[in-house]
Amino acid sequence: MTTVTIEEAQAKLKELIHQLGPGEELIITDNQQTVAKLVGESPPTRKQRPGPGLLKGRVVYMAADFNEPLDDLKEHLE
Repeated sequence: MTTVTIEEAQAKLKELIHQLGPGEELIITDNQQTVAKLVGESPPTRKQRPGPGLLKGRVVYMAADFNEPLDDLKEHLE
């Protein structure tokens, strides 16, 4: 946790923000009273893609012509 005065924060706010690590706090004070708290955000995390086979048994309906070629592609397949 870092503490700076409001004057310091105004002078170099961009620099202070870029120095914040994920979850790190920056306290801004005015006359030794806390007036604001900035907290560094964690970078967005990518969701893990589920492995193969996790949805097995969950498909409850499949059209009878599911494996048939689409009408738009028939001319290319012949």
